[in-house]
Amino acid sequence: MTVLAVVLPTLDEAAGIDTTLRALAPLRQRGALVVVADGGSRDGTVARAVPHADRVITTPRGRALQMNAGAAAADGAEHLLFLHADTQLPPDADALVRDALARRAWGRFDVRIDGRSPWLPVVAALMNLRSRATGIATGDQAVFMTRAAFDAVGGFPDQPLMEDIEVSRRLKRHVGRPACLRARVVTSGRRWDERGAWRTIVLMWRLRWAYWRGASADTIAARYR
Repeated sequence: MTVLAVVLPTLDEAAGIDTTLRALAPLRQRGALVVVADGGSRDGTVARAVPHADRVITTPRGRALQMNAGAAAADGAEHLLFLHADTQLPPDADALVRDALARRAWGRFDVRIDGRSPWLPVVAALMNLRSRATGIATGDQAVFMTRAAFDAVGGFPDQPLMEDIEVSRRLKRHVGRPACLRARVVTSGRRWDERGAWRTIVLMWRLRWAYWRGASADTIAARYR
């Protein structure tokens, strides 16, 4: 059976990494590899991850760099799934990915956002609709692809933000549109809770619009901070 590698880029995720990795235990029992690519955590993330992952590596900081390094460490895996450390997959994610990649070279899940704001279901619904319409995925949606598709686009671009948008563009151009699964991953709404739901929504739309208009990822990252 084709081996699936779940790659998690982490940075100071000690508070929740145990929960995320324990949820992946059934996938590991069914043959999936779990690779944690840490970007220099100082809060004990690596020590917490070691008992629950097949491989834990330390890389230069940067989500794109970490995901690429994690994919490289997952030698032998022909299917790659990139998972945020605050996101949980559906229980049958491995079967869903295998079936999707038998039809298309890459894909993503729908997302549900878990948080305090009553607007988060609306945010998630709009994310899913926009992604289905445009064929562009976000990292919160647990992007997955074949190793061949990953290699065809050279992995994730080395940029500080919008690496998920850019890799989606390249995948669409080189291997076609994604499989848009209606099964949902559950991701943390802490970003929206901390900054305010509407403030975050407006900011993200502005940043994406600027990126589509040609603003550099470095400029957008500075605005995001």
